[in-house]
Formats: sequence, C-alpha cells, structure tokens
Amino acid sequence: MVRAAMSKEGRRPDPESEMDHRAFTNAAWSIPSYLLSGMAVYGGLGWLLDRWLGTSALLPIGVLVGLALALYLVYHRYGR
Repeated sequence: MVRAAMSKEGRRPDPESEMDHRAFTNAAWSIPSYLLSGMAVYGGLGWLLDRWLGTSALLPIGVLVGLALALYLVYHRYGR
C-alpha cells in the first residue's frame, strides 16, 4: 500500500503529455501521407498529360513537382 502511493503506478497520466503524444502521432502519420499523396496526384497528372500529348517526360516531372510541393507543405506545417 505504501509502495503504490510512492510510485507512479497509481497516478493518472498527465493530460499535457498525452496531447504531446497525440500531436507526435498525428505528425508521424501525416508526413508520409503528404509525401505519398503529393507524388501520386502530380505523378498522375503528369501521366495523364503524357498520354494526352504523346510525350514521356511529364510523369517523372510530375512526381518530382509533387514531392517538392509536399516537402514544402511539411516544412510549412511542421518545420517552424
């Protein structure tokens, strides 16, 4: 009984540390999602333009542009 009162076992978790954990978890899921979706969306637009125009260079350009925009969004949201 004395042992439980002196240790942290009987305490509730700190709400502030729980919020920090949630923010970290949200960022950990959001960052890869931004990167993958940016590459997929702009790569898909590049692929569609390649098919429409009969070229073959717009798919990799679209993927790189999507990656660059996603990196900018991640920096803007989490880097400051």
